[in-house]
Amino acid sequence: MRIVIAAAALAAFATAASAQGFDPAAVFKQFDANNDGGISKDEWTAAGRPAERFDAVDANKDGKVSQEELTAAIQRMMQQGGQ
Repeated sequence: MRIVIAAAALAAFATAASAQGFDPAAVFKQFDANNDGGISKDEWTAAGRPAERFDAVDANKDGKVSQEELTAAIQRMMQQGGQ
C-alpha cells in the first residue's frame, strides 16, 4: 500500500513537471540544501515532499537521491503518462 501511495505521489509530481516544462536539475539543486551532491531524506521532506516518495525515488537505497535517480524517476513517470 505504501509503495502505491508513493508511486501515485510521484506520478502527480511528474505530471505537473511535464505540464510546466520541468527541469529536474533545477529541482535537484533546490532540494540539495547543503550542496553535497545528494538529497537526504531530511532535505527531501524539508522541501515539502512526502517521505514515502523519497523511498520510491532512492533507487539504490543508499539514503540519498542523486540527480540521476531523481531524473530517472521523473522520466519513468512521464513515460507512463503519470501513472
